[in-house]
Amino acid sequence: MSRCILFAEVPCFYASVERGQDPALAERPVIVGGDPRKHGVVLAASTDAAGAGVELEMPVVDALRLCPQARAVRTDMPLYREVSRRLFTCLRRGFERIEPFGMAGGYVDVSGATDASSLAENLRLRVRTELDLPMRVGIASGKFLARLAAGEVGEEGVRCIDPGTEGDFLRPLPATRIDGVGPKTAATLVQHAAHTIGDVVNLGVDRLEEIFGSHGRRIFALASGRDDAPVRASRHPQSLSREVTIGGEGTDRSVLGEHLLDLARHLEGELSRQGLAAERAVLKVRYIDQATQTRSQVLSRAVRSAPGIHEVALRLLERAQVGSRPIRGLGLQLGKLSAEAESDRQLELFPGGR
Repeated sequence: MSRCILFAEVPCFYASVERGQDPALAERPVIVGGDPRKHGVVLAASTDAAGAGVELEMPVVDALRLCPQARAVRTDMPLYREVSRRLFTCLRRGFERIEPFGMAGGYVDVSGATDASSLAENLRLRVRTELDLPMRVGIASGKFLARLAAGEVGEEGVRCIDPGTEGDFLRPLPATRIDGVGPKTAATLVQHAAHTIGDVVNLGVDRLEEIFGSHGRRIFALASGRDDAPVRASRHPQSLSREVTIGGEGTDRSVLGEHLLDLARHLEGELSRQGLAAERAVLKVRYIDQATQTRSQVLSRAVRSAPGIHEVALRLLERAQVGSRPIRGLGLQLGKLSAEAESDRQLELFPGGR
């Protein structure tokens, strides 16, 4: 049975999320980044903004000069993490085992499926219907090819590279599309008249190995459409997290405890929906000066209820020794997730941790 790998992602994730939050952005280029008045840089840009010359890490001020019709939006990581969580919940309703690829998508091994294209189209429609986000999907014999195929779709759609057509698909693409071909490697390839992936293949494996060493063999394999890297999938996420920004400059422990209880309730709901429990907790305290402090603990008994999670969070807060230093935000992460976890009991914490 030949391998069949599906790669699905929400393109330009931060910008797509912002468009989903504000319909007024649907027809405008979107730039996501820091405050332009404080020399903020671009962290993400919609496809139309990128087409106007906007690049990652350039100053937002310069990006707006290149694309004056764009809307610049401040980065909102808590929002992006929450939407990412909802996205993977949606993905796992269609596929049990997924290898995440960042916040915006992942790989699925669908070898043996009778109609992978229909699976991909149903997934795309589900993400659009439930989250109002675009999704592009690539299907091929390997992870590298599937991701390239998705990149050729544009904003939204499905592209399948049928077995035996890999070379036809790859040959015209720029050599820089090969994984591991960065600026230095690309410059060396140009010196050997290799501008496209087809040119790279024509150099031959021996010549590539002579130029790049063992890395040359990998470049040749990918350029030839050979990629046997496995999909390292799990049946559930490895961690869940929630954050809250405190409106004032909070230091009152009782108020902080209430925020932690709210976070614990949200996490309880997510654990319940996925049938999971956690054996590790991490508390993050973000101060008004942007400094952060973390405290973590491995649990002797798995936890899944809001009271149990809250109890652990309060212990971690005590260890953080918060006092008069103004606090801007709190985050709570649960890790070592398991579907076979026991019911809540009185928790005993192992000594130590950060």
